[in-house]
Amino acid sequence: MNASEFQREFEDQNRRDFIAAATLGTAVCIPLNLLCLIMDHYMYPEKAALFFKARLISVLVTGLGWLWFKTKLGRAYPRFEVMWFLSPQVMILWMIYAADDQFGIYYAGLNIVLLGMGLLSPWAYGQNLVACVFTLCVYLVISFEAEHPQPAKYILNNLTFLFLTAVLVVSGSVASARQRYREFALRYELDKNKNELEITNRNLEGFNTKLAEQNIALNRANREIKEAEAQLVQAEKMSSLGRFSAGLMHDILNPLNYSKTGLFTLHKKSRNLPPEMRAEFDPILTDIQDGVDRVQEIVQRLRNFTHPGEQAAEAIDLTAILNDARRFVSGGLNDKNISLELNIPSKQKVWIGRNDFSVVLINLLENSIDALEGKQFDLEEKPTIAVTSRSEGNRTVIAIRDNGPGIDPKIIAKIFDPFFTTKDVGKGTGLGLSICFGMIRGYGGTISVASEPGKFSEFTLDLPATAEAAAQTKLSHAEPIRL
Repeated sequence: MNASEFQREFEDQNRRDFIAAATLGTAVCIPLNLLCLIMDHYMYPEKAALFFKARLISVLVTGLGWLWFKTKLGRAYPRFEVMWFLSPQVMILWMIYAADDQFGIYYAGLNIVLLGMGLLSPWAYGQNLVACVFTLCVYLVISFEAEHPQPAKYILNNLTFLFLTAVLVVSGSVASARQRYREFALRYELDKNKNELEITNRNLEGFNTKLAEQNIALNRANREIKEAEAQLVQAEKMSSLGRFSAGLMHDILNPLNYSKTGLFTLHKKSRNLPPEMRAEFDPILTDIQDGVDRVQEIVQRLRNFTHPGEQAAEAIDLTAILNDARRFVSGGLNDKNISLELNIPSKQKVWIGRNDFSVVLINLLENSIDALEGKQFDLEEKPTIAVTSRSEGNRTVIAIRDNGPGIDPKIIAKIFDPFFTTKDVGKGTGLGLSICFGMIRGYGGTISVASEPGKFSEFTLDLPATAEAAAQTKLSHAEPIRL
């Protein structure tokens, strides 16, 4: 506990207690003082007018003294406060002297005033002691200087009673001062501990807030690390597959070209066959041609897969290219009554190859269309694909969300793997999302997926918006694999 601070607080508290007690004492003293005018009239009718003036002066002094120490100047000079409670004592002592009646009713009033001072006065015991000694001395002087002095034994008797009253008043002031000091010390310590506890609680709340923010940041960092890890694993898969595919396509394309040459020759020679043999031979050649074309299509997709990002990147208006993609898939949207909602800020750009990005958008939109076809909707719900975008610094984030059946959590980690597909045989090769992954990564972007079975699927593309952003984010292992 700081001694100077404690003393200052204690003095301020004493001052507030003084004003409160003085207010109560003034409210009691003035009415009682004026009420005693009736007693003056019956006890000393010949001096009633003189005593009225004395009481009026005492009341005014008491009131003005109370107003004085209520002011800022009065608080700066507290020694004048003695006028507040001494004025009734001085008045009674003068009235005893003027009535020449040291043993009359005003002597009892003097004792009452001393007791009232002890009960209502907020003075310290030193001030009360001074007031009591002053009263005893003045009363002693009045008793011996009276016009008709009484015997010494009677004067001594009255002085004894006044002395006992003074002892009670001073002793009570001492006890009250000690009690006030102990109570204030306890309250001061309690308030100090309470303030320290509140400060500690506020600091703890601030610490908890910082800890919560750090936890949020840590969770976000963990998610980003997991996403980056997944992207790296996927990129490594793609890189390994690309190296494998490079040699595989070379081995496939050579015999495929021989087969196509042989088919062309067979088609040409079949014209010389009799009609009955051609009717049986042409369907077989057609089936073989379809198979070879299918193999060639798969090889071409593998080529696109192993050569992502070969186009020169440019700043592409996102709204324009999405409108182009919508026209490509409009047939599927109309046939299946699917609503495509575009919520794209005007003039938003992405830095990517135009044709490659068109392939990515069309692929994702067609996947959403196929997914929506496999879900039964309530009357209140309509199959919808929503495309939204936002800017994050020098990058553009695009979300393609459908309210289809969602993706099974067991397979969601595999959907970017090459040749992985959930479509029926003949409806998909499993290369679409793999190609999208490679293309987006080749331009310094990322693609991720979130889904809730039965409710939605959402693919998020994070792409550079400028050439500078692409240069900062494009990774070396994302470079296309050359054959």
